[in-house]
Amino acid sequence: MKKFALTLLAIAFFASFSVAKDKAATPKAQKISGYVSNDKCGAKDKTNAECTKKCVEAGANLVVVADKGDKIYNVDNQDALKGHEGHHVRVTGQDNNGTLHVDKVDMLSQGKKKGKEASEKEHGSGQ
Repeated sequence: MKKFALTLLAIAFFASFSVAKDKAATPKAQKISGYVSNDKCGAKDKTNAECTKKCVEAGANLVVVADKGDKIYNVDNQDALKGHEGHHVRVTGQDNNGTLHVDKVDMLSQGKKKGKEASEKEHGSGQ
């Protein structure tokens, strides 16, 4: 009887380690705010939708350029970002060893416009 109890205890002990390992291997969902760009141009043209579309047609992959530090996230499910080229977005997904799997995309405001157009809209047209 003692042998059976020890065997059962050993099985339960090793099973708990395998469950803990499986939980640790599952990536945690995270939210990243940034721009949808391409891996050829990266952060330098992150707001240029036309450039991103042309580069993707030529074989480049869509990426997310994070607002914080312009970190570039490769994306494994490219279709999730189609139609958002050059847009400011918040993506929700899992980071799998440096590659992001996007579950959800939310549009964010595009930020302030630069130059004369922004000045006129913020301060009126000189009236």
